[in-house]
Amino acid sequence: MERRAPKKVVFDFPEPGSEAAAARMNAPLFAWVVENLLRNALDAMGGEGTIRARIYEEGDYTCLDLSDTGKGIPSGKFNTVFKPGFTTKKRGWGLGLSLAKRIIEEYHHGKIFVKSSEEGKGTTFTIKLPRAGREEGAELREVKLEG
Repeated sequence: MERRAPKKVVFDFPEPGSEAAAARMNAPLFAWVVENLLRNALDAMGGEGTIRARIYEEGDYTCLDLSDTGKGIPSGKFNTVFKPGFTTKKRGWGLGLSLAKRIIEEYHHGKIFVKSSEEGKGTTFTIKLPRAGREEGAELREVKLEG
C-alpha cells in the first residue's frame, strides 16, 4: 500500500518485530480489512498526511489502532460508517466497512470500531482480535501481528 500512496503520505508503522503480538486470525481476510481501512484513510487525507499503526495487548485481545490525519468523522456517525450503503465517496457502494465489521466480529469473534475522530484532524479505528490460545473460532490460525 505504501508504494501506491502519494509521496506526501507518511506511514508511521512499528518496526517489524518491535510490537509483535499473537492473535487468532484468517490472515488473508484480516489483510483485506486492513487494506480497506488504509484505502479509506488515504481517501480521507486527500493525498497528504500521516497514517499510524500501533499494536498492543488489552485483556484477552490483541489490538491494532490505525490512525490517519484525514478529514475525520462526526461523532454521530461513528456507528453509521459500518452500515451497508454508507459512503462519503462519489464512487463506491459503501460496503467496505460493513464487510470489514462482519469479517472481524462474526468470523474472527473480535471487535472493530471508531476509537476516536475529530473533524479536520483525523480518525483512529481499533481492531481487537482474541489473543492466541482462546478456544473459540477453531478454524482460525495463530498469527503474529507485526508492525
